[in-house]
Amino acid sequence: MKNIIYKVFGGLLLLSTITLSSCDKDFEGINTDPINIINTIPEKLLAPSLVNTLSANMIRNRNFNNELMQVTVSISDGDATVMRYEFGRTWSDYLWNSWYIQINNFKDIYNLAGEPENLNPSYQGISLICQVWVFSMLTDTYGDVPYAQAGEGRNGIVEPAFDKQKDIYLDLFKKLEEANILLAKNTSIENLSDPVYNGNIDKWRKFGNSLYLRLLLRVSGKADVAPTSIAKIKEIVDTNAAKYPIMSNNNESAVLKWTGEAGVGAYVNPYVNGIRVQDFRTPAMCSFFINRLRDWQDPRVDISTYGDNSVCRLGINPTGSGMSGVPSGYSIGAGAVKRSYFYSSDQEVGGKAAGARSLQQSPLAGIIMNYAELQFILSEAALKGWVSGSAETYYNKGIANAINYWVPTFVADPSTAVFKKYVTEADIDWNAGLSEDEKMEQIHIQKYYALFLVDMQQWFEYRRTGHPVLPKGPGLKNGGVMPARMTYPVYVQSANPTNYQAAVAAQGQDEIFTNVWWQKP
Repeated sequence: MKNIIYKVFGGLLLLSTITLSSCDKDFEGINTDPINIINTIPEKLLAPSLVNTLSANMIRNRNFNNELMQVTVSISDGDATVMRYEFGRTWSDYLWNSWYIQINNFKDIYNLAGEPENLNPSYQGISLICQVWVFSMLTDTYGDVPYAQAGEGRNGIVEPAFDKQKDIYLDLFKKLEEANILLAKNTSIENLSDPVYNGNIDKWRKFGNSLYLRLLLRVSGKADVAPTSIAKIKEIVDTNAAKYPIMSNNNESAVLKWTGEAGVGAYVNPYVNGIRVQDFRTPAMCSFFINRLRDWQDPRVDISTYGDNSVCRLGINPTGSGMSGVPSGYSIGAGAVKRSYFYSSDQEVGGKAAGARSLQQSPLAGIIMNYAELQFILSEAALKGWVSGSAETYYNKGIANAINYWVPTFVADPSTAVFKKYVTEADIDWNAGLSEDEKMEQIHIQKYYALFLVDMQQWFEYRRTGHPVLPKGPGLKNGGVMPARMTYPVYVQSANPTNYQAAVAAQGQDEIFTNVWWQKP
């Protein structure tokens, strides 16, 4: 028996030795995935990163920003309803995860484009602009966030420190300065890699400097940075405009135009694949948003021709009770009735098929920053005496181009009789006799419409200025105060406990009522 055991054991040992030796032979070649790409180049990363960032922005714009900012109203008596200023911590994970993944990709573009074999200053400049864009949304949503050490897991930093929002902003400005210099070299890139500007480097540069103005304005109310931020605004607009070109018309707006329908085309609107038809038309239009457009006879809702079976430019379907909305923040049990809503692609409105008019399939919904927003930034800066030019002129250009974006047949030139007739009849023409705060309300009610679908910029601007003044429904939670931030994702507390606690100690309680740095006095 012992001899049998020894022989069997010896055979197994010999067999295992031979097997291990065989497995070791060409191990790397056998275990390399021939399909998966290990190494990449900047032009392969740019489009997917832009698409994925915008997709996340549009999803949360629809179900978070629009509910807070009274674009839509959920017909719900359930708990944790966003439009009642009440939402759970689970809301925080989606944007945090989505944005940090794409930041890593944008950083990779910068690093790859700096390698000798891929050297391309334009991809580096575009990367920096995109990093600034995403990081600004992150910090404006959460406050202090991992920044300098973000995405450094491959270098062994798995618990990144949280940077103060002020420090983040100051570094974002440095990145935009570098981007402006890099893009001035105007090195060509692969057109197909760029779904926003199709390889037009000049337009990327103008967008970067326009984004610079957005962020400078956001921190202009902070005493410790106001002098430098205001001075830089003036430099970009007035004293050194040649060095800092900015967007000059709607065609230079930063927009990823969705080209495909479900299953077809390279860039499919995320509302097509990400939201069911019946869910897309579930929220009601809010009275704050829709009633004004209706009363203004605004071309974006084609109200003057609805009897002629026109289709609403913004994809809003009026019910039998007409185009009107539901007040936001209504009390639980009040029995709100939906009247108007965003129609979906399989419906017919006014006897005409909605087709591409639906926001679910609109090529215009992928907005990063539009020209109209820039005009309202300039209007506010002129109102406060920071730049030359007339606040009224910028205001009118903002209105005209906000409409023209959605209705190309509407004039973008505010000097025309058509435009003057529109603002006069709508009673939204500039009123020079108002106080500065009242003029801010004029500017920001129009900026509110220009920021339609633009990630969470309506929410950010309201938190900065308090404009436009939103009605407060009786069912609001959080003391009736607009939430100031999203809380940090719950898993961060366990995955990065030391730095999480340090961030809370520095910024304040990890709650929706804690103001971020630029909101504080």
